[in-house]
Amino acid sequence: MIENKNSAGFFENGIPYNRYGHGVRPLVVFQGLMFENKPAGGSLGFGYRFLEDEYTVYVALRKPCLPAGYTMKDMSDDYAAMIREEFGGPVDVIGISTGGSIVQHFAADHPDLVRRLVIHSSAHELSETAKREQLRIADFAARRRWAQAYRVIMDMVMPSKGFKGILPWPLRAVASVLMGWFAAPEDPSDLVITVESEDKHAFKDRLGEISAPTLVIAGEKDPFYTPALFRETAEGIPNAKLVLYENMGHPAGGKPFQQEVLTFLQEA
Repeated sequence: MIENKNSAGFFENGIPYNRYGHGVRPLVVFQGLMFENKPAGGSLGFGYRFLEDEYTVYVALRKPCLPAGYTMKDMSDDYAAMIREEFGGPVDVIGISTGGSIVQHFAADHPDLVRRLVIHSSAHELSETAKREQLRIADFAARRRWAQAYRVIMDMVMPSKGFKGILPWPLRAVASVLMGWFAAPEDPSDLVITVESEDKHAFKDRLGEISAPTLVIAGEKDPFYTPALFRETAEGIPNAKLVLYENMGHPAGGKPFQQEVLTFLQEA
């Protein structure tokens, strides 16, 4: 078991993690889509730092160097092997965005490893618009056109979070070029394989197999999922609770979100 309070590295089965907090109970975050599967700086998982007094939070990515054709189920099985090995039993789990797609497979296939489940800004499938845009990102990445890939993400996410006036399109264009220069991964394959896998993610017919107490929490202005998709996800999971914030985008956050998540996790 890992002992440092705040650290980054790899679990024994190769899953990269960032660890925060000093709480007694472990909590594992299935991180959303990233350009590389490797431990990151302090910003990875920043949105969950509010949990670090009550939990030890492990923000976990996917294994690096994914083979072609790796599926959301394959990734969920990797998380299951890690949780069994590291924690030996059920833990609280949060799946955000792409991580939320993976966590649905995990919760259905490995119910013995889930105490309480939060599906954060994710649903049983992506919207058609999001599928198209993510495939564009993967195409740019495969051709190592990183500035264009970053630009697609910025154009999708920033308007939904109210940054359109703060960072208008000329500045977003400059920022995407700079990120393409300074934040370009060496290998695009992990991003491409993950996007291709999520494009096939369609879990609506299996939602009823999730037995853990579940919170589906998101913003109605999310550019990757529609409110209808969030509602269908919560309705398909037995006894799931749905919280939608009217003016939030992707991902949902802020004080109301933090309180809702913490209250849910602390329930018996």
